[in-house]
Amino acid sequence: MEKKDNEKLQKVYKIIMLLAITIFITFILTSIGMYSYLSGNLEVSSTTTSEISDIATTLTKFRKLIDTYYLGDVDAQTLKDGAIEGYINAIGDKYTEYISAKDMEDYTSSLLGNFVGIGIYMIQNTEQDKIQVLSPITGSPAEKAGILPGDIIVSANGVEYSADDLTVAATNIKGEEGTNVHLEILRDGQVMQFDVIRQKVNLNPVESKLLENNIGYISLSSFDENVSTEFKEKFEELNSQNISSLIIDLRNNGGGLVDEAITIANYIADKDSDLLITVNKDKKEEITKATEDPIINMPVVILVNENTASASEILAGALQDLGKAKIVGTVTYGKGVIQEFLTLTDGSGLKITTEEYYTPNRNKINGVGVIPDEKIELSESVTIPDNTITGNEESDTQLQKAIELLK
Repeated sequence: MEKKDNEKLQKVYKIIMLLAITIFITFILTSIGMYSYLSGNLEVSSTTTSEISDIATTLTKFRKLIDTYYLGDVDAQTLKDGAIEGYINAIGDKYTEYISAKDMEDYTSSLLGNFVGIGIYMIQNTEQDKIQVLSPITGSPAEKAGILPGDIIVSANGVEYSADDLTVAATNIKGEEGTNVHLEILRDGQVMQFDVIRQKVNLNPVESKLLENNIGYISLSSFDENVSTEFKEKFEELNSQNISSLIIDLRNNGGGLVDEAITIANYIADKDSDLLITVNKDKKEEITKATEDPIINMPVVILVNENTASASEILAGALQDLGKAKIVGTVTYGKGVIQEFLTLTDGSGLKITTEEYYTPNRNKINGVGVIPDEKIELSESVTIPDNTITGNEESDTQLQKAIELLK
């Protein structure tokens, strides 16, 4: 999402990440704008002032009770962080989140793709009230250890976590490079044990391959910084081999920076085409248009699945609406809201939902997803994108449909 010049001077990123946090590179489905926000400049109504006063009075009473009766010691900052976190969680929006000052360094590092960890994307499984693995990152310690999409994380280092503990779990799993984290995983009703060594993780590998019939193939695991540049380089390498069409694999891609997805859409869409429509709480619209002439002028098929989310849905939905790509796979996740990230003067932060986005034809994504042109299920035995990269693409029914369409 393009921002004003003064916002860019503050390194404003509008990214689509659902819970990008510390070591675990959690479900990156959120559009986040990073701001420097002075809490002293906040203007509040008389009603809000009265509410704040009431809350302060109530918390003061509870603090006196704690000081009077509680057996152990308490940390004032921990109590404060807990109170704010509970207040924010009570909004009931799973994408709105409070980040304490002590967690901010890890949080902002995660937004830029700097990780030491085991390398998985995570989401909240509200039905089971557990944390679920969206997918391991290609080549990550988690993938090498055998952790799979859909795995339920029961505990980490002996500590059990619920769905609401996603941020806490990620923070606690974080550790120094070379150290071990023990995970208890629930898979198909069976509890499994995994010991995974934390390492530096390449968050955004871009894989490419030349397929039969001069079809180029590029897979994207996320939309982090410089992914669009890597995508362009991979395309140019394939194009030098005289490809006549292109497959873009967005399966298990949880999202990332909106700008990166929009840039890739720019490579394919006609100049001045609408790429994205966002609407805020006042119903004010902002339309992002293609700013460059396309460099990819060939048939394109995009592969998606139920784990394709956010920035991935923006790219797939835009190119589908514009008639620039066919979509093959299953209905996507359906994460179509945007968060702004506010940095407070005490060093803490607030990620809060501020906008909803729509495709160029004003199709709703949030809670709906992108509907494929060709709905094709995939066998659970197929590993994405490994089957294609390692030359075992015959078992990938979604990929085979894409190849069929492009022949």
